[in-house]
Amino acid sequence: MKVTQSAVVNESQASEAKKLGSALARLRIARGMKQEQAALRAGLSRNTAYRLEKGDPGVAMGQILRYLDAIVPGKTLLELLSETDPALAALSAREQRRRASALTRGELDEIDF
Repeated sequence: MKVTQSAVVNESQASEAKKLGSALARLRIARGMKQEQAALRAGLSRNTAYRLEKGDPGVAMGQILRYLDAIVPGKTLLELLSETDPALAALSAREQRRRASALTRGELDEIDF
């Protein structure tokens, strides 16, 4: 009988799996790598890479480790979760930038010098 892992894990475990998947996705994006490329390097299908990044608890630990190694060779899970990679800092900085045209008139007046 096949058991779906998402039906067996509790809410806390599901949340942790989603955090891990999100961290993998952010690191891949920060490194400028497409999901398909990372999957190919790890020897995984694109569907498995998608499931990894969505936090599917049914993905094997070996697949997670291979995917991480394909994105950043030598990086550990601890390093991934502590978000110490410089590419993540650069990604956060890019995400905080906003175009001047998206500012309201009041915000534009505040920065007018």
